[in-house]
Amino acid sequence: MSVGTVRIASLIRAARDRAASDLHFGGSDRPGLRVDGRLIVLETTPIDDAAIRTFLSAALSGAQLARLYAAGNADGAAPAGADGAPYRLHAYRHAGGLRVAIRLLAERVPSLEELALPAAVAGFAERPSGLALFTGPTGSGKTTALAALIDRINRSADRNIVTVEDPVEYVHAPLRSFVTHCEVGRDVGDFAEALRGFMRADPDVILVGEMRDQATMEAALTAAETGHLVFATLHTNDAAQTVDRIVDAFPPEAHAQVRVQLASVLAGIAALRLVPRREGAGRCAAAEILIGTDAVRALIREGKTHQLRNTIVTGRAAGMQTLESHLSELVVRGDVHHKDAQAVTVRASDVRGFERAAS
Repeated sequence: MSVGTVRIASLIRAARDRAASDLHFGGSDRPGLRVDGRLIVLETTPIDDAAIRTFLSAALSGAQLARLYAAGNADGAAPAGADGAPYRLHAYRHAGGLRVAIRLLAERVPSLEELALPAAVAGFAERPSGLALFTGPTGSGKTTALAALIDRINRSADRNIVTVEDPVEYVHAPLRSFVTHCEVGRDVGDFAEALRGFMRADPDVILVGEMRDQATMEAALTAAETGHLVFATLHTNDAAQTVDRIVDAFPPEAHAQVRVQLASVLAGIAALRLVPRREGAGRCAAAEILIGTDAVRALIREGKTHQLRNTIVTGRAAGMQTLESHLSELVVRGDVHHKDAQAVTVRASDVRGFERAAS
């Protein structure tokens, strides 16, 4: 192992020790860590391009390396990295050189209880069919929440689970369920192609790493419509925006039919955020939860997504909650600072509650 590769492995271990979520290096900049959402530049020298190329030649497959040098970027993942724990990486060209962003994943799949997600999220795992969507910005916990749900099903039910991801991040050993992991670029050409193929593999549960385009959304809706339980992610901010994003991915003449399809299969939407803990050790998950009740389905069919928030506000009995109500609970319990809770929502004035005095 080269000196540069050893140094990168050391940086990954150091990032893990400091509970960082991400490690960045490349170019003329010093390496940096993202800890509790904040970027920290390390007091060390930059990683040279030769060391990065050597590291990537071992971390990426031949196809991924070819993509990097042909298209300028590539994604990869290590089920067990230099420190014995998994990570995913994104490599990209920059000013003639290379940069790398590494997302450090949990050493094991956390349970839903450990994530402290609302009970309604666990309810998604118990459904026989439908479409459950996890949304939020990059780094909001979508992948980890989905992994926890798959782990719950794997431990508690006899089901055939298939996943398609880019790249595969958490690997689940079969327990009560069969679990098959497919990676875009390695096992399948794209998400939509994988979903169409899965229909012939007798699945009960399908996990889609990301619904990026119309073809993938159409395939996911069809899978849910034909009796499968489908989990997927989108980069949207809230439930209403998620519905609009799916509908708007289709041509205008198809919008009415897509709204009917989505309304008929939607199990729920969890829009996630991560907020720094008050004591400075890690982050708390906060979530907006939409459940596919009859009232929600009617609004989606009629194109009245602007009214979904009112339904969430009045739907606590069904397990629904706004992001701001969850953030307010975290503030009142003393888990997070009021200003940090306000920072993760565009409705900052709706985050209420008095902070407990530090003990």
